[in-house]
Amino acid sequence: MFVGVVVSLLAPLAASATAPASTTQLTRALRANAIAPALSAAMTVDLATGETIFARNVDVALEPASNEKLAVTYGALVELGPEYRFHTAVLAEGRQVGSVWRGRLVLKGFGDPTLQTDDLQRLARKLYERGIRTVTGHVAGDGSWFDSRWTAPGWRPQFYGIESAPLSALVVNRGFRKHRLALDPRLAAAALFDELLRAHGIEARDAVVGSAHPGARTLATVRSEKLSRLLPAMDAESDNFIAEMTLKTIGAEAAGKGTTAAGAEVVRRDLAAAGIPLAGMRIVDGSGLSRLDRMTARGLAALLLAFWRSPELHSVVQASLAVAGERGTLKHRLTGRRTRGIVRGKTGTTDAASALSGYIGSRYAFVLVENGSPVNWDAAHKLQDRFVRALTRLSPAGAPPARAP
Repeated sequence: MFVGVVVSLLAPLAASATAPASTTQLTRALRANAIAPALSAAMTVDLATGETIFARNVDVALEPASNEKLAVTYGALVELGPEYRFHTAVLAEGRQVGSVWRGRLVLKGFGDPTLQTDDLQRLARKLYERGIRTVTGHVAGDGSWFDSRWTAPGWRPQFYGIESAPLSALVVNRGFRKHRLALDPRLAAAALFDELLRAHGIEARDAVVGSAHPGARTLATVRSEKLSRLLPAMDAESDNFIAEMTLKTIGAEAAGKGTTAAGAEVVRRDLAAAGIPLAGMRIVDGSGLSRLDRMTARGLAALLLAFWRSPELHSVVQASLAVAGERGTLKHRLTGRRTRGIVRGKTGTTDAASALSGYIGSRYAFVLVENGSPVNWDAAHKLQDRFVRALTRLSPAGAPPARAP
């Protein structure tokens, strides 16, 4: 847990930019007939000095789309740490008599967004290895570590099951059961586990939904990969489900409440402790799908600088971002000589917002956010790529910026 590691390292950003003559090309890069200037923000910061190189509408609160995930990434690394692993457990009520478990088995989820059939297979094998062959009670699915709200505020109804799986603490195979989205992910997980127990030679009663009693014993546990290994999916590939489950886990671990709101409050607290400007910032969900989310270019730029200057967070975040021309949502963008493999960033796309924030080698951090009703994606992407290419030409001696360490 990295509490306050950035506070002493984060230099305050300049309140306004004094753009040199060479940055007029950045101003030109932002011109696009299909993008409303008042709904477009940009900021560039020198990574070595923290100096603001360029600023446009930096304090305007805009919808950030998936750039929201950068704030969740920070909160997750501070509160959970890069070594954190989500887990799922089999809890047992009753006692074992010979090969018979006299009582109920409870499959309890703790927010693992990567839980798959193979994980439940491992749990079934562990119970078989304990000598259990019969369970007299039901197999219950327990999602009580989170609340029962499986979407986030500000989501459109069609997002459920498409943009994100249900946000239950117990979800296997992203909530799909026999190629269909299950009505209740907890019951679907318990039913699958019941099938797998039978396949391993353990007979039990049918599956139900229920919470484990306080005195239940843990018989078996499976764990996810480390958080640091999951962040590239969340950030480079912009996985909404991982972001949302991570935010609720932050709430559960740090505030004792497995809710989106609790996780968001913890993230805001961590950002404030790091000196990130919170004016205009509203964290409503973890993915950026919500139309209620708001961030400013100034806040995002400060966050990027905080990541860069933290010895504990720097390499983890760099490895989690998309890479121009090579990986993630930037694989097919900025493929030229000056940008391929050099620009790392987080994209964001909704009907109302397009964003790109990140780093140009070890030289600059940049933020670009465009909003509209709806936003013109093609125009926004062209503007963003044009701005980034213009930034590379501001480097010393006209050379491309060095690759990030």
